[in-house]
Amino acid sequence: MFYRPADGHGLPHSPFSSIVSPRPIAWISTRASTGDNLAPYSFFNAVGYHPPQVMFAGDFADSMANAVESGVFAVNVVQESALQAMNATSARFPRGTDEFLAANVAKAECVAIDCPRVANAPATLECRVVKLVDLLGDERLLVGEVIGVHLRDDCLVDGRFDPTRYTPVARLGYHDYTFVREIVELRRP
Repeated sequence: MFYRPADGHGLPHSPFSSIVSPRPIAWISTRASTGDNLAPYSFFNAVGYHPPQVMFAGDFADSMANAVESGVFAVNVVQESALQAMNATSARFPRGTDEFLAANVAKAECVAIDCPRVANAPATLECRVVKLVDLLGDERLLVGEVIGVHLRDDCLVDGRFDPTRYTPVARLGYHDYTFVREIVELRRP
């Protein structure tokens, strides 16, 4: 099968998000004049190392608007036991709704930025907004510099952050998710 996205695919659901998978999920937390916000983004990734930078993309909804207003945001890593709570925060709540409260997610304060974070997340990246990029359609991409990192102590093994200690969630597309349960170490030649 071949199709041009502009012409449609004729399938019941778009295969695009399943083709680019699995994708890590950024559980973005923000604070702005309207209050605290928490929402998942699967169009997310690390995009730089020196300094560390991340990006997330989507429509200009509460998380992105709050990050632009405040200049900061936090990326919380989603573990398997938080899957249902993460999904609950993907609902379209009215602006100003505190999704931490709505989904019963414990909240803690960040250290380097004025922003909430998921209290028991395996890791949280505290970020300063660097750039907002208009994409095609109504979507935008937000780039942030990581200026603070929280690591849960039980996820550190022999000086390494170990994903097998918390089982990361990843998005496959459609309504499908997967969990990282197996790791293969492969050194570069």
